[in-house]
Amino acid sequence: MTTTHTLHGRILTANGWMRGHIGFDQRVRHLEATHEDAGDFDGSPLILPGFIDLHVHGAAGVDIMEGGDAAHTVARAHARHGTTALLATTMTAHEDDIARALHGIAASIDTRNIDAARVLGVHLEGPYISRERLGAQPPLVVEATLAQVERLHAIAPIRVLTLAPEIGEHHALIPQLAALGIRVQLGHSAGTYEDGRAALEAGAAGFTHLFNGMSGVDHRQPGIAAAALAHAQYAELIPDLQHVHPGVMRAAMRAIPRLYCVTDATAATGMPDGEYALGSQRVHKCLGCVRLADGTSLAGSALTMNQALRNLVSIGLSIADASDRLSRYPADYLGLHQRGRLQVDAHADLVVLDAQLQLTRVFVEGDEIPLN
Repeated sequence: MTTTHTLHGRILTANGWMRGHIGFDQRVRHLEATHEDAGDFDGSPLILPGFIDLHVHGAAGVDIMEGGDAAHTVARAHARHGTTALLATTMTAHEDDIARALHGIAASIDTRNIDAARVLGVHLEGPYISRERLGAQPPLVVEATLAQVERLHAIAPIRVLTLAPEIGEHHALIPQLAALGIRVQLGHSAGTYEDGRAALEAGAAGFTHLFNGMSGVDHRQPGIAAAALAHAQYAELIPDLQHVHPGVMRAAMRAIPRLYCVTDATAATGMPDGEYALGSQRVHKCLGCVRLADGTSLAGSALTMNQALRNLVSIGLSIADASDRLSRYPADYLGLHQRGRLQVDAHADLVVLDAQLQLTRVFVEGDEIPLN
């Protein structure tokens, strides 16, 4: 039976803030202003679009590469932190291991558990990356071929694919992947500024965890990150305040019009300090930071999207701007114009927060998510 809900508060609609009511079942059915919104916070609940995370490796002790029900478990864990839709993200591995993970992801795409976020598809992060910029990825890299990508894409829809554009025939492959509807992102790359700019001109759409795992912004020998700042419309960034300094985050947001934020969350998310899996690697969580076993490299994060919102506001963004970077822009990047915003007929994906930006309620396609 379809349940109809009506909530009252300060609502961040597709056209800006409104003080009033939102009514919804699986979709938003009406938005009604009841009071003038003077922009002040009077204790009314804040109602924002649900968060959309396009880079998620795990949560609750489970890693996407485990296959089976892993994606269901991860989607359930992140929904409790306000994520209403996500991309299940793989690691560099042998093709058989990636295929096994994708079979599990495909099942979670076909059927959303009532207490979980919507799994929109796959972010294939590796194995088409540079050995020079592995980060926390294992050294099982290969050069991409259209045939291999098509085999994997046939198992579960690849919405985003990370590659290093300077490797082999990757540059020539970019328009072919774009023709399949795949957003090609540049990342884990030692390429030059020229490599990055040429890849964008060939059809690449974005950048994977901007600044991390890529050549940088040296003023005489600029790399992939410099190409992003100079030319990108979209890029993802991890706002855990560990991967990128707040000042550099703000500089990137001035340069890249629709920079959006991701968690890069691992199995350690929502778990106590200890050792966890990240693909075939072992990582350690300590004091909120996730690193490889030798401590030399950050290895994803334990970030959640509700904390990402608070982090963005803490460095000076307005709530509306922070919300756009967690909801509207990632939705637009994937061409999902009925998600990431609160408007009539959009999916009823929304979060309710108090004045301290703590979650009080989450709805995914109209289903209320238990937060405990």
